[in-house]
Amino acid sequence: MTPGALDLVDVSFAYDGADVVRNITMSVAPGEIVCLLGPSGCGKTTCLRIAAGLEKITRGQVYVAGRKVAGDGIFIPPEERRVGLVLQDFALFPHLSVAANVAFGIKQATKSERYRHAVDLLEQVDLGEYADVFPHQLSGGQQQRVALARALAPKPVVMLMDEPFSGLDVTLRADVRRNTTSILKKRGIPTLIVTHDPDEALAVADRIIIMHEGRILQAGTPEDVYLNPVDPYVMTFFGEPNRLRAKVKAGVIDTSFGTISPVDLKEGELADIFFRGTAIMMDQSGKGYEALVEDARLQGPVQRLSLKMVADGVHLVMEHPRRDAVTVGDRIRIMANMEEFHVFPAHHPIVEKASLN
Repeated sequence: MTPGALDLVDVSFAYDGADVVRNITMSVAPGEIVCLLGPSGCGKTTCLRIAAGLEKITRGQVYVAGRKVAGDGIFIPPEERRVGLVLQDFALFPHLSVAANVAFGIKQATKSERYRHAVDLLEQVDLGEYADVFPHQLSGGQQQRVALARALAPKPVVMLMDEPFSGLDVTLRADVRRNTTSILKKRGIPTLIVTHDPDEALAVADRIIIMHEGRILQAGTPEDVYLNPVDPYVMTFFGEPNRLRAKVKAGVIDTSFGTISPVDLKEGELADIFFRGTAIMMDQSGKGYEALVEDARLQGPVQRLSLKMVADGVHLVMEHPRRDAVTVGDRIRIMANMEEFHVFPAHHPIVEKASLN
């Protein structure tokens, strides 16, 4: 195994005798930002806490920059792992100034040196003028940047961030997220970010690892996990898709939009076909399949349409450009990009996406 900045190898963690994390193997390469994505309770924060040294593993090994820090009778405490940690609530010390918060983790330096280093880091996150104020005098976005500067101060070899943007206002979140990832990339710091927000993972990650019920379902680039889901749960986690059910006949599957072939399923086997609303589009030629618009909701630049196919009564959801808006009761002609259809055996468990609250 080529060592990364962070490696978890066949890691399991049990709580009250029950495995919370099961046989997890994952890595963060030098300079890479990885998002560990999944619903509440799936084990992603536990993985981060294991990496930080805040939890002791039941089985497996943990390596930081190639050094074994947990497993086989070894346990290196958090303060000796050279990891930076940013928590969801930022955990700033309210009785210390902003500069003192940042300087807290700096060792082997005089007080003046620590202060100068803290101010330098604050300037890098555009907060140099706030060095002598207290955390309660800052906005949420500013507090997040102070937490980042404090985590950077001891020069960690890997950064760990647990839902670092979830407490911010929607209007502020994108800017803070973009600035944070820019700083991490410029400094080349490998980073593991835990999040339950699929849009956030798509926006910031070089690679996404999707967890469910203590296991990894899929890992890959944002494009790979979004466009090529290996599991129905992965498909549904990025937004509720359309689903059709059909039987394999003569090696193909007939759908409302045509035939899918070849199919890696047995003759007579039931299949679930998943596809997103973006796979459906208007057919201006008039040759497409007729559908009735039952509902139309504005979602930013698109309309989310609820459709009923006239021929077979199948209900679908379509995302349609707002500039070509349609209204409830309209009959439209549609077609589909069947290259975006994903086929799974129908006996494969269909897991409803867990609450993200």
